[in-house]
Amino acid sequence: MKFGEVPVEEAVGALAAHSVRSGETVVRKGTLISSEIALRLKRAGVEFIIAARFESGDIAENEAALRLAQALAGANIVVEAPFTGRSNLHAEVPGVLLIDGEAVNHLNAVDEAMTVATLPAYKPVVAGEMVGTVKIIPYAIPEILLQKGIAEAGIGALRVAPYVRRSVGVVSTILPGLKPSVIGKTLAALARRLEPAGATIVFDRRAPHEAAALAQQLADQGHSDAQLVVIFGASAIADRRDVIPSAIEMAGGRVEHFGMPVDPGNLLLIGSIADKPVIGAPGCARSPKENGFDWILHRLLAGIPVTRADIMSLGVGGLLMEIVSRPQPREGGESESEE
Repeated sequence: MKFGEVPVEEAVGALAAHSVRSGETVVRKGTLISSEIALRLKRAGVEFIIAARFESGDIAENEAALRLAQALAGANIVVEAPFTGRSNLHAEVPGVLLIDGEAVNHLNAVDEAMTVATLPAYKPVVAGEMVGTVKIIPYAIPEILLQKGIAEAGIGALRVAPYVRRSVGVVSTILPGLKPSVIGKTLAALARRLEPAGATIVFDRRAPHEAAALAQQLADQGHSDAQLVVIFGASAIADRRDVIPSAIEMAGGRVEHFGMPVDPGNLLLIGSIADKPVIGAPGCARSPKENGFDWILHRLLAGIPVTRADIMSLGVGGLLMEIVSRPQPREGGESESEE
């Protein structure tokens, strides 16, 4: 594509790169300059304009944006019609956004003329939510450049994993001094978290904060209709040998990982029982505010496996908020509800 300042009479057949205004004569950015428009500009005293002229092999910005967006769109992603060199991608269903970050980075490195921006990977999204946007910077790009970008993007770098687990079982442990209202508020907060996924609590039990008693309730969960089990401890998990991990193993389950480099959310545990995922919720999960529990909960609701390696990769960006009550970790004690 040729781009630059040219005499008005030589701009016929090119696009106005910028809006031009002279008296009552206005030519908007992107307008195709015809002989009539050139004459009007000349009569208005405009001698030169900055214009863009396509060359052989150039692909117009809208077509280029659309083709690139279509290459990026994977399962459950819809592509919006392009406009001004931009094509947006939207979630077709509620779920969790999955992104091939390497493909997106490689595409953005091809040339400054092509850009792709997305929401963060693993973000829960609703149907219709914009998850990415493709923008072609100039008015046109060479076909060969577009093909290179498409090759780097691969196929389906953006997709949405739909929510597949709709039933959740809950076991809350009890200690003297724990108010029943705390458990009620916790269940209400969980129910609100489940709403976007269309999931509900189908099993709600209490047990003393003892390994044997909790193990019995967890064994019952293994035979329930729940597809995911959440344990809210009256006291936060402090060690792999603590009550909750011990109870999971006593019930025939398995502890996959304890601890998470996300704050709030450090004291989260993941495991399984009867082939169902189990979350030992951190104390901060009682709060409606976003914390590490949300990240793991939504992945599991969408059927996305969560491994130890997955959790340990969450440190960068894992500081979700400053906890004013403890500006220095462990200074002067700390509230279990924050972890």
